[in-house]
Amino acid sequence: MATITFKGNPVQTIGTLPAKGSKAPEFRLTGSDLKDVSLADFAGHVKILNIVPSLDTGVCAASARAFNKAAAALGKVVILTISRDLPFAQKRFCEAEGIDKVVTLSELRDREFGKTYGVEMTTGPLAGLLSRAVVVLDAQNTVIYTQQVPEIAQEPDYESALAAAKAAL
Repeated sequence: MATITFKGNPVQTIGTLPAKGSKAPEFRLTGSDLKDVSLADFAGHVKILNIVPSLDTGVCAASARAFNKAAAALGKVVILTISRDLPFAQKRFCEAEGIDKVVTLSELRDREFGKTYGVEMTTGPLAGLLSRAVVVLDAQNTVIYTQQVPEIAQEPDYESALAAAKAAL
């Protein structure tokens, strides 16, 4: 379990992020079209998993916008923004914000992603949501970069995540 903070107050997650060098765990999430999506659907691509509590918050929205802006220069990198928001809300957010290069995925049907990736918050006012984290996978789904953001209200280290993704191309 990881201990992070929310507005300075300790919050715990259910586990820890997958280790660098390990194979990424498979997942089943729901896309904005309500179809199930798995890690295998992005085979052959470098993947940035932008994990957020809710796109309905300023910091989560900022990270989705930042990764969307960076996506154009990344070539064969797919950016997956993952939250427990409903697919309808994710789609509405992307349309309102002009976000068109990021794939949003929801834990609508299967709540195992948060547990498997160690990012489900188990304490604090946001318990049950996903913590803010970034996991970068190479084209073979090996974990090459992770960041469990230490403070929920803080943005992730975009430069390091993007550098890891570019190095894997």
